[in-house]
Amino acid sequence: MVMEHRKGTHHLRKGRVSEIGHYYLLTATTHDKIPVFTNPEAARIVLSSLQSLEEQGRICLEAAVVMPDHLHFVAGLSDGNLSVLMQSLKGYSARKINELLGRKGPLWQPQYHDHAIRKDEVLEEVTLYCLHNPVRAGLVQDFRDYPYWYCRWEV
Repeated sequence: MVMEHRKGTHHLRKGRVSEIGHYYLLTATTHDKIPVFTNPEAARIVLSSLQSLEEQGRICLEAAVVMPDHLHFVAGLSDGNLSVLMQSLKGYSARKINELLGRKGPLWQPQYHDHAIRKDEVLEEVTLYCLHNPVRAGLVQDFRDYPYWYCRWEV
């Protein structure tokens, strides 16, 4: 069976379409799912890296939670595309964390997961879903008790 490719499907086949002004729920996992972020300073480096991207005008960061072996965050794309953004976030944080921990080699898995937040989804609901990851993982009973999270608005 031969598949017909229509105009505009090239980016879909590549797996990524990102649009400035849209919001995304993004997830990145550590290489071999090593729980690097049980180290408090490593977790803070990731949060600080995200806040730096916002200060640079590249994202509008709504929320983030750094789990032991992965990161979830909700952000609006302000500049560029998701692939470049994630490459920048992972590269910078990996250099800082590897230096901190005296390690070499990859920190992050090369891929990441993105979910474009649709118009019928409520940004607040997606943000709360993101923040409740430590609760669903059984790490805390209230996400506010988890040490490695950020939210733009009061929750």
